[in-house]
Amino acid sequence: MDNKENRKEELYSQAIPAGKRRYFFDVKETRGGDKFITITESRKLFDNNTGEVYFEKNKMFLYKEDFDKFRQGLENAFSFIETGIVPPPVVVEEPYRQDEMDNKLDEIDFKY
Repeated sequence: MDNKENRKEELYSQAIPAGKRRYFFDVKETRGGDKFITITESRKLFDNNTGEVYFEKNKMFLYKEDFDKFRQGLENAFSFIETGIVPPPVVVEEPYRQDEMDNKLDEIDFKY
């Protein structure tokens, strides 16, 4: 099986031109069937030494469990730009951590 067969096809793709940059929003699917988004920024650059044009790409993966937090953070940033008012931080429920529970258990006096 070659590398191309291992790649997942985009289920949805949208390119947004923005001057010398282009943003790509691609929806893909994991082997387990979960959908995720890749956001790619592609910048057109010129190498003064070689005279060649090339593209620099930066990619970010956004998974389903983070959609709401990401959306809220982005909306907060837009809101701040538009109003100048600092919005409240995004509240994130932290997963259970064993080391924190161990520290709490150390503080309990089990002697009667």
